[in-house]
Amino acid sequence: MKKQSVEKAYALACEQYADAGVDCEKALRRLKSIAVSLHCWQGDDVGGFERSASMEGSGLQVTGGYPGRARTADELRQDLDKALSLIPGRHRVNLHAIYAETGSHRVDRNELAPEHFARWMAWARTRKLGLDFNPTFFAHPKAAAGFTLSSADESVRRFWVEHGIACRRIGATMGQKTGTPCVTNVWIPDGTKDLPADRRGPRERLQQSLDEIFAEEIDVSIHRDAIEGKLFGIGSESYVVGSHEFYLGYAVANDKLLCLDAGHFHPTEGIADKLSAVFCHLDEVLLHVSRGVRWDSDHVVILNDDLRAIAEELVRGDYLGRVHIGLDYFDASINRVAAWTIGCRALLKALLLALLEPAARLRAAERGGDTTGRLALMEEAKSMPFGAVWDHYCLKQGAPVGEAWLAEVRQYEKTVLSGRT
Repeated sequence: MKKQSVEKAYALACEQYADAGVDCEKALRRLKSIAVSLHCWQGDDVGGFERSASMEGSGLQVTGGYPGRARTADELRQDLDKALSLIPGRHRVNLHAIYAETGSHRVDRNELAPEHFARWMAWARTRKLGLDFNPTFFAHPKAAAGFTLSSADESVRRFWVEHGIACRRIGATMGQKTGTPCVTNVWIPDGTKDLPADRRGPRERLQQSLDEIFAEEIDVSIHRDAIEGKLFGIGSESYVVGSHEFYLGYAVANDKLLCLDAGHFHPTEGIADKLSAVFCHLDEVLLHVSRGVRWDSDHVVILNDDLRAIAEELVRGDYLGRVHIGLDYFDASINRVAAWTIGCRALLKALLLALLEPAARLRAAERGGDTTGRLALMEEAKSMPFGAVWDHYCLKQGAPVGEAWLAEVRQYEKTVLSGRT
C-alpha cells in the first residue's frame, strides 16, 4: 500500500473518530508505550537447548512439523529479530530456563546461573529489549512422576526449589542488565491423571516450596515474581496442584503477580471479567495471551471476540499501567515467524480498537442510565475506520503495512529457513 494512500485514509479516519470524541494520536501514543513479551518457545516448539532434553512426561504437546525450526540459540535470536521487525512498536522477549547456553557442558537446572544467559542479555541490550523469564519445571527426569515443587520425595522437591531460586537470581540479573524489571513466572505441571486420594498434601508442599523460593528479597525495580495456575493439563486432567484459587490466595497474601493465562481455564470461560475482580486485591498482574480451541489452550492468537474483550477490559478499567502482557502459545503446523507476527499484531490491533472506543460517551451514557445508547455506541464503534489508523501506526513504526509482512516471511523462509534440516 502506498504511503500517500495510507496517510489520506488516516486523515479521513481521524476526522470520523474526532466526531465521536476520540483522539487518534492520543490512542497511538498509548499503544506505542505498550511492550508485549514475545515467547521464545514458539520458535523451536518448546525444545530448548539442553543436552539430551526430552519432552516426555512434561504435560505439553506441540503438534506439527513445519520446516525451519530454530536449532540453536543463534538461529532462534535470528528468527526473533525477523519477527520483531514485522511488529510495530518496541517489545520484550520471554525466555524459559531450558534456553540456557552452557556450551559443551551439561548444567543441571538447579545449577543454572546468569552466565548461562549472557548472550541473551547482550543481544537484548543491543536491541533495547526487556527480558522476562520462566523456570522450566517440565521435560526433566525429576519431573517424570508428575510432581515437582509439590513432590512427596524431598530430594525431588529440594531440586526444584533450588531451580526456582536460581531462576529468580537469573531474572534479577536480566533486569539489571536490560534496565527494565524482569518478570519471572512460576508454572508447574504438577497433578494427577485420575482422582487423587490426597489433595491437601501436595498443595501444602507447594506452599512451602514457594515460600522457600521467594525467601530472598529482590529489588522490585529489577525483578518481579509471578505465579500461574491452570485448570488441567495433559496427565493432570483430574487434579492440578497449582489451581487458580490456590495461586490467587497466595498472590494476595504474599504480594506476588498473579498470572492469568487466557487458555488455562474452562474452554467456555473467558478471563476478561476476572481482571477487574483480581485488580481489587492486587496491584499488578501478568497476562499470558493465548487462544484455546476445545481442550488445547495454545493456538496462535487471532483477533477474535475473546481477545477483544480482554483488551477492552484493560482499557476501560484503566489497567494498562498495571498489567504485564506476554504471548504464550506454540504451533509447529505453520511458519513459526509468522505465528509470532500474527499473534502479536492481533493483540496490538485489539488494544488499538479498545483505545479508539468513544470511552467518554460510553461512560456518560452508562452513568445516565442510558443503556440503549451505550449498546448502540458500542456497536457503531465496531464499524469505525480502525484499519486506517492501524496502517498509519505500522507505517510510522517502520513495520510492514497490511499483509506486506507475509511477503517478507515468505522471502525469509526461502533464504533462511529452507536451509535448516
